[in-house]
Amino acid sequence: MATNPSPEQMHEVFRELSARDKGAARPLREKLDEIKRAKGQEAIAAEWAEKARGLLAQPRLNIADALAWQRDAAKAGAPLSREPLAGFKTQLAERIKGIEDLQTRVQVQREAAVLLAQRIEVLSTKSWKDAQAAAEALRADVPEWQAQAQALVEDANWASVDTKFPPLLEASRSQLQVVWDAFQSALALATAAAEDPGAPLPPVPVWADELRQARGLPPDGAAAAPKAPKPRVDPELRAKATQAVGEVLAKLEQEIAQGHGKASAGAAAALRNALKEHGKLIDDKLEQQVHAALGAATELEGWQRWRADQLRQELVAQAEGLFERPAAKEGEEPPPPKPKYGGRKMQETLRQLRDQWKQVDQGGPPNHALWKRFDEACNEAHKVVAEWLDKVKAEAAEHRAKRLALIEEVKAWAAAHAQPEGGDWKAFNRALHQFSDRWRDAGHLSEKAFAELQPQWKAAMAAASAPLDAAQKASIDRRNAMIEEATALGAAPQLRIDAVRSLQQRWQAEAQAVPLDRKHEQKLWDAFRKPIDDAFNRKTAEREKAASAMSERDRAVLEASKALDAATAQGDAQKIRTAMAALEQALRAQSKAADDKARADAGGATGAGAIGAGATGAGAAGADAAGANSTAAGAQDAAAAAPGDAPSSEAEGAPAEVTAEAAPAPTPAPPAPKKVVAVRGDDRPGMKKAEPAPMGRGGKFDRKGPPGRGDRRDDRGDARRGGRFDDREDRGPRLGDTAFRAQREALEHAQSALRKLAAQAHGEALTQLMAAWEQRAGDKVPSQGELGKGVSPQVRGAWVQAIGAAPSGDASDALLRLEIAADVPTPAEQLSARRQMQLVLLTRRNEPGPQQTWGQDAAKVFASAHDAQSARRVQNALKVLLR
Repeated sequence: MATNPSPEQMHEVFRELSARDKGAARPLREKLDEIKRAKGQEAIAAEWAEKARGLLAQPRLNIADALAWQRDAAKAGAPLSREPLAGFKTQLAERIKGIEDLQTRVQVQREAAVLLAQRIEVLSTKSWKDAQAAAEALRADVPEWQAQAQALVEDANWASVDTKFPPLLEASRSQLQVVWDAFQSALALATAAAEDPGAPLPPVPVWADELRQARGLPPDGAAAAPKAPKPRVDPELRAKATQAVGEVLAKLEQEIAQGHGKASAGAAAALRNALKEHGKLIDDKLEQQVHAALGAATELEGWQRWRADQLRQELVAQAEGLFERPAAKEGEEPPPPKPKYGGRKMQETLRQLRDQWKQVDQGGPPNHALWKRFDEACNEAHKVVAEWLDKVKAEAAEHRAKRLALIEEVKAWAAAHAQPEGGDWKAFNRALHQFSDRWRDAGHLSEKAFAELQPQWKAAMAAASAPLDAAQKASIDRRNAMIEEATALGAAPQLRIDAVRSLQQRWQAEAQAVPLDRKHEQKLWDAFRKPIDDAFNRKTAEREKAASAMSERDRAVLEASKALDAATAQGDAQKIRTAMAALEQALRAQSKAADDKARADAGGATGAGAIGAGATGAGAAGADAAGANSTAAGAQDAAAAAPGDAPSSEAEGAPAEVTAEAAPAPTPAPPAPKKVVAVRGDDRPGMKKAEPAPMGRGGKFDRKGPPGRGDRRDDRGDARRGGRFDDREDRGPRLGDTAFRAQREALEHAQSALRKLAAQAHGEALTQLMAAWEQRAGDKVPSQGELGKGVSPQVRGAWVQAIGAAPSGDASDALLRLEIAADVPTPAEQLSARRQMQLVLLTRRNEPGPQQTWGQDAAKVFASAHDAQSARRVQNALKVLLR
């Protein structure tokens, strides 16, 4: 690789080396891949470089094409960061920037032209001497602007700017030139009139009045001959003329207010005719209104013509833009234009453009030149619409033939399938649905053709589905009958489950045999299910009503649970503990009452009564055992006292109750069995054999291996055999669902609140301890109860003594021991010291570890000086150790 071998040599070496050592051959493979990628990128770079040269060689560069070149080249994977593409990319970017800057400068020049024209117009309202003084600056600014505009036109990128900018610049140039020429001619006339009293006055009113005043003439032209007064007119004729002119004037003012160009032009012509006819008969005020309205109509007509031509030009541009005309290469014919839209979209676009043209024609006078261009562009685009319409007609004929063939196929199928094969109505219905899907997917038709074929299709489908309709009608009747049976079953006082199950099976068989419409079938099923569901709901409601009857114990437990929730909401730990104790007492109160009642019943009853009455709850197990023993003893006494009263077979087969009744007096219960204590069977020397084994849960032995079969004990069996009783605490009868859930949730919330309060108290105590260390105040150390059971009185006394004394000693080792004991992170700069200390602690096996001496280590830290970092480390460690 260091000698830069040829690709052939590298490929040969890679082929031999890859079979022996793939790791050694990896650099060769990467180099060969790089050479292959480089060759591929060179080809791509050459292709896109040629495209870039073509773009740069064009006299008119489209900015969108230049941006698309960079985007498409990046997508194709061309190396834009390497030459020659990097250079072409820079040239295109500079070209685009130059074109955009040129367009921005055109807009700036337009604004500058407007400002210059405003400066010239403002001078017409001032004295002509002020205008003459400002003319020198304008003679320099106007040619400068013209030179700048000419420089824009002569720029190399001028051909590439958007087509809307050259007309704007040319209009600004011509408008400024007209205003400047008029200003210069008016200023020349004013200068000549100031020098020669006989010279004509300038056309600027302010300058003319100023010059008249300088010549000593009245400024308003009072030298002119006064108007001759109008002759007197008959008042009736004047009123008629005023009414006629006023009507036409009102109509013209209305059209002007609404902005109607054509209507205002007609109304203005009518007003001119009325003024010619009645002008001598109306007064001066009305005549002034007429002239003002005619002036406004003329102005509106000019504006409407200008605006209409603008809108028409936009419509012409849109019509001509319906085709994409790609740029032609040098020496080749331009490719044919491509339509932008398809047939339907093109048709809608043409219709919209023609409607807009009609609206523009209604608002202003026509423009035949623009109409000719617009009509030619629309006719060219309509060729695409014509081709599309021909294609649509051919497809419509094909779709019509396809639908007619489908109708005939349905008729033939209906004739061949008057009844379903094997009574399978589902397959029959599926075939009909398939025909419907094929009709739906048979293609588009016009509304007229579809309206013609749709009745034929409906008639064919009705004939084909007639057997299914008859079967569905019979199935609906059968289902309605089953609904009536379900209603009768549901209304019966005793719900028969077997009848309901049989009826549901019949319904399922009917539903599987004959298919119905989904919605109709669902309605029938709902009507069938409702009476049976109502009957089951009544039974469920009765059971729930019986179960919801709350006992006295449930009510007491519920009230205690509510009290515990209220104490939990207050956040007082003492009240929460008191409420928890009250809830526990309410839970045990009923159990105690049940135990007392059971003992009373067991002590006052005979053997037979003990057997007959039994015991209630888990606490009556002892009474059951005593009753059983007394019963057996009574039976033996009766058999011994009267051996001849009954045959031996009858005596042996007599029930225990009858035997017990013959006993003259109850036999005293035997003493309670002695509790057996398990003894470990360890025969090793020196071991005590009388040592009792530890007891497990429920009184069973705690053994390492699995218990044997003989170790299993049943509580009831133990009671019958007079064995040990289970030492587990009796919880009394079961709670209701509401009371059980209430007490469980109340206890969970209370325990969570106590944990939060304990954590909060722990944090406050730790904060007080840190504050006492900082202030060196031993009396502010929290009390023994606040610090918790993890801190002994001796440790707290050492802390108080260390905090109250003057700071002394170094606590770095004590801090590390505290962090090791609490297993909390150590700052990065102390990690090496902590590792060293851990190694040292490993060598000292008999020395107490940090977990045993953290109280003394904390005292050493408190004896040292307080600083923020040490306080933070101590607080993090004690936060864990004080829990």
